Amino acid sequence: MPGLLRGVARTAVIAGTATHVSNNVSRRQANRWAQPDQAQSAAPPAPAAADPVAQLKDLADLKAQGVLTDEEFAAQKARILNG
Repeated sequence: MPGLLRGVARTAVIAGTATHVSNNVSRRQANRWAQPDQAQSAAPPAPAAADPVAQLKDLADLKAQGVLTDEEFAAQKARILNG
């Protein structure tokens, strides 16, 4: 019987330690997500306005390659030209 109790106690200690370590890791990760780095907290630069001529050329290339249908090409072309 004492061997059984020792085994149960040992298992309880191991399980308790594993739980404690797991909780510490989870807490540390949660804190990292809650406090972003300075580099990440700065707002990203606004994307430059896309050049409609370049977009139309890319669109024409996709149509020539058969990636876009005539209808898809026309819809995207209208979207680009209408802003």
